[in-house]
Amino acid sequence: MIKMSKMHKRVIGAHGAVLALTALLPIASAMAQAQAAPELQTVTVTAQRRTENIKEVPVSVSLLKDEKLDVIVSGGQDIRVLAGKVPSLNVESSNGRTFPRFYIRGYGNTDFNTFASQPVSLIYDDVVQENPILKGFPIFDLAGVEVLRGPQGTLFGRNTPAGVVKFESEKPKLDKFGGYYNASVATHNTVNLDGAVNVPLSKEWAARFSTLRQHRDDFVDNTFTGQDKALEGYNEHAERLQVLYNPGAGFNALFNVHQRSTTGSSRLFRANIIKKGTNQLVDGFDADQIANNGLNFQALRTNGANVRLSWDLGALKLYSITGYEGVDHYLSRGDIDGGVPAGPGMIPFQVETAGGIADVKQYSQEFRVESKNSGPINWQAGVYYYNEDANGFSNNYNSTTGAQTSHLASHQKNTAWAAFGSVNYAISDAFTVRGGLRYTNDKKDFNTVSAINVAQIGPAAVGESSNKANWDLSGTYKLNKDVNVYARMATGFRAPSIATASASVPITVAAAETITSVEAGVKADLLNRRARVAFSLYDYRVKNQQLTVVGGNSNVNRLINAAKTNGRGAELDFEGFVTSNFKVSAGGSYNFTEIRDGSLSVNKCAQCTITNPVNAAGRVVIDGNPLPQAPKWIVNGTARYSMEVGEGQLFVFTDWAYRSKINFFLYEAKEFTGKPLVEGGLRVGYTWDGGKYEVAAYGRNITGTERIVGGIDFNNLTGFTNEPRLWGVQFKGNF
Repeated sequence: MIKMSKMHKRVIGAHGAVLALTALLPIASAMAQAQAAPELQTVTVTAQRRTENIKEVPVSVSLLKDEKLDVIVSGGQDIRVLAGKVPSLNVESSNGRTFPRFYIRGYGNTDFNTFASQPVSLIYDDVVQENPILKGFPIFDLAGVEVLRGPQGTLFGRNTPAGVVKFESEKPKLDKFGGYYNASVATHNTVNLDGAVNVPLSKEWAARFSTLRQHRDDFVDNTFTGQDKALEGYNEHAERLQVLYNPGAGFNALFNVHQRSTTGSSRLFRANIIKKGTNQLVDGFDADQIANNGLNFQALRTNGANVRLSWDLGALKLYSITGYEGVDHYLSRGDIDGGVPAGPGMIPFQVETAGGIADVKQYSQEFRVESKNSGPINWQAGVYYYNEDANGFSNNYNSTTGAQTSHLASHQKNTAWAAFGSVNYAISDAFTVRGGLRYTNDKKDFNTVSAINVAQIGPAAVGESSNKANWDLSGTYKLNKDVNVYARMATGFRAPSIATASASVPITVAAAETITSVEAGVKADLLNRRARVAFSLYDYRVKNQQLTVVGGNSNVNRLINAAKTNGRGAELDFEGFVTSNFKVSAGGSYNFTEIRDGSLSVNKCAQCTITNPVNAAGRVVIDGNPLPQAPKWIVNGTARYSMEVGEGQLFVFTDWAYRSKINFFLYEAKEFTGKPLVEGGLRVGYTWDGGKYEVAAYGRNITGTERIVGGIDFNNLTGFTNEPRLWGVQFKGNF
C-alpha cells in the first residue's frame, strides 16, 4: 500500500504543474470585474455509472462535448485528434486511421499485434471495445466524451488499470422531430459530411439515425513510380441507428446497430527522414513526396449491435447491457522499409508487410442493480461476461515482385467474467465515502493456425488464465457550496497478454499486471459560477507492467514484463467566462513515468545513436527510462469571442494543444525522441436564427507544424509524421 505522506513527497517533484495556476490569475481578475458574465452550466458525467455533477465525483475526469468537440473533429480527422485535448491523454497509431493506441498518465501500450490489449479501456455506448481495431470508431453525433483517469476496474468492463475513454451517442427522443446536418470541404478535397435525424414514431417509440461520410484525395506523389497524388487519401463511412421504446411504468429499452467501412492509405513510412544524431527532419524534407516500391493500402469493415434495458422498481433500478462487436475484414499493408533500393539514404534490405484480421466476434453481457435510497446509503452491484473469438494474420512480401513470401495465421479465444459492487455512504451533509470491489476471472487460449515459410520456434499453442480482486476507496468533502476536495486510492488489473510468433521469436506471453494508485484533488466553482477549476495530484505503481519490444535490429514484436513502473503527476482543468461574450478554457498535466527493472535490456536500433547504457551482450539497458509515448507535459487551451452582428452572432474560436518530447521506443536514442509538438486550430463563423444555422471558415494545424511522431527502428531511420495543415469552410444546420 502507498502511504499518503510518501505520495506527497514524490508529487512535489511535479510542482511545475502548479505554475499553470498562476497563469489563470489575470483571467480570474478580469472575471471578478465582469459582473454581467453568465453562469456556467452544471456539467454532469457518468464516471460512477450514475449521472452526477462532475464536481461531486471523486475521480479525475474531463468532458468534451458541444462546440469544443465539434471544432476539433471539423477537419475530418479520426479518433487520434483527441490526443492532448484533455490533460494526461495521448492517442497515436502506426496504422493510420485504424488501430489507435491510448495512453492516460503516460500509461499505455505500443503493441501493434492483432491481439494486443491496452490498459486504457474504450467504452462506446456502455459496451467495451476491447480489440484495438474496434477502438477507432469515428466521432459523430455524440452527447459527449468522458476521460476518466486512474484505475476504474470496480465499475467498468475489463482491463482498465490506466483509465477509461467513454463515448456516449445522442439518444432518440420521444417528444420532437429534429436533427442536424453538417458539411465541410477543406485542403486536399477533404470532405466531412455528417448528420442525424430524430423521429418520434409513436407515444412509446422513437428512432435516431446518424451517418458520417469522410473523404480525402490522395496528395502525396510517389517519385519511384512517377505517379502524382498516389497516397494519403481515405474514404470513411459509418452509420448508427438507435430505436427507443419507452412505454412508461419504469421500463426503457434502447436498441443500437452500427457499422463502419474504411478504405485508403495506411500509414506512410518514410526512409531516413531523421537527420543522423538528431531528432530533426532531414534538410529538404517534403511531406508531399515519397519513394515507395511496395503497396500501401488499408481496408476495414466493422459492425455491432447492443441492447440496453432498464427497469425502475422504485427502491431499485435494474440494468441489462447486451453487446456484440465484430470485425468482418481488416487488412493494412505497407512498405515499411520506407524507400527503394536506391534510397533515400541507406536501406539494408527491402521489407513489405501486411497485418490483418479475418474476423473478430465479441460478445458481452452485463447485469447491474442500483439502489435509489433517500437515506445516506446507496449501492450498486452487478455481474459481467465477455467472450471474444479472433482470427488474425501477418504476411511478408517481395517489394520488387509483390509476391507473398510468408504467411502466419493465429487464433485467440478469450473469455472473462466478473462480479462487482460499490457502496456510497453520506457520513454527513458534507462528507461522503465510497468503496468498491471487483473480482475478475480471465482466460485466453492462443494457437498458430498456419505458418507458411515461417519456421516457428517454441510451442504452437499457449493457454493463460488469471483471476484478481480489485478495490477502490474514496472520500469527498464539501468545504462549502462551491468547493469540494477528494481523495481516492484504487487498484487495477490487466489480464495476461499473448503475442503472435514470428520467424525468430516464439509466441510470447506477458503475465498479468497490477496497479496501485493514489490521487487527491480539489474541484470548485468560482466567481459565482462564472468559472470552474479542477486540480489533482496522483501517484501510482505498476507491478509486472506489460511492455512491447519492437524492432531493434530485426522486424519483431514480443512481450515482456517490467518488475515495476512508477508514475506521478498533476492535472489541471479550468474554464470560465471572462465577459458575457468571451469564454476561455485551459488544461494541463505533468506526467512522470519511470521503468524500474535492472534486469531488462532490449536490442538496439540498426542505425540510431543510443543514449542509454549498453551491457556486455550489446543490448540496451532500459532501467530508469520513461514509458514510450508518454510526454511529461500536456497543455491545451481554447478561447471563444463573439459579438452581435445583424440578426446573428459573429464569433472567433481558437484551440491549441501542446505536448513535450516523447520516446518512440523503450530505449532512448537521439533520433527516436520525438520533438515537442504544438498544433493550433482557428475558426471564424457566423450563427443566426438562435444558433439554428452556422457558417464558418476554419483551419487545423494552422502553423503548418511538421513533426516526426513515430518510427521504425530495425532497418534505417524511418519515421512517420503528423497530419498536415488544413483550411476549409463549413455549414451546419439544425431542424
